[in-house]
Amino acid sequence: MKKLLLALFLCFISPALASVGVMAAGSYPNSWRSADWSSTGQFPEARDDRQAAIYVMAARTGGLKGALASHSWIVTKPESGSYTRYDKVGWGSPIRVNGYPPDGRWYSNEPEALLIVRGEKAERLIPKIEAAVETYPYSARGDYVIWPGPNSNSFVAHVLRAVPELGIALPPEAVGRDYRSFGEFVTLSDDWRNLELSLGGYAGIAVGQIHGFEIRLAGLVFGIDVLRPALKLPGFGRIGMPAWSGESEERQPGEHRPAPETAQSGDWAIQAVGG
Repeated sequence: MKKLLLALFLCFISPALASVGVMAAGSYPNSWRSADWSSTGQFPEARDDRQAAIYVMAARTGGLKGALASHSWIVTKPESGSYTRYDKVGWGSPIRVNGYPPDGRWYSNEPEALLIVRGEKAERLIPKIEAAVETYPYSARGDYVIWPGPNSNSFVAHVLRAVPELGIALPPEAVGRDYRSFGEFVTLSDDWRNLELSLGGYAGIAVGQIHGFEIRLAGLVFGIDVLRPALKLPGFGRIGMPAWSGESEERQPGEHRPAPETAQSGDWAIQAVGG
């Protein structure tokens, strides 16, 4: 029992407290009213960019919660079309469409792209994303629970599982990504390369090509990635080698990779969230 408690302290409690301490030492908006929600200008103007595109975005959430959790959303743009942003939020009608600028700040925090897909691949996958949004089972008023879910990250994780061609998972700090209804204990990808076990988002284990090896407890993640050596700590996310090298056109699934200075114009271009 002592060894178990020590392991829990070292792997989960200690890094979580350290992350909270770092956040507390900085400054952040006192409320959503004083926060900056404006566009960051990361995306090109839709009228100047004819290519279809898909963006999976994330930013740290507000207040001290941001020490441990991020908020994620999905943006689509058909060929010669405009941007459409999909979020799940905790007030009003939970699934918001274009409730915020597509590349907007979240509680004053700068967003980063986890994934950018452009060109024919994006055009092909956008209808699947739209279908996954339409069929999300927790889209009614009251269907938002900040912890363990279903929250904003549970929504995006649902879409990513429904469109496996996107080939990514949300990063460790996306609290709620592992939420499942009780009874949905096992999630195995179609290619059998990724396995997740979940007890309603309260606890679980993940192993595979995308996740590496993760132990999940109360929404926090401790894990290791052997294929792309890195440690995953609560609050801090991924520490070590980026999940994406970004050098090869034939890329393997992963969580994220370092962001290039500008979006690439090919079929794939992938950027990373911090951690």
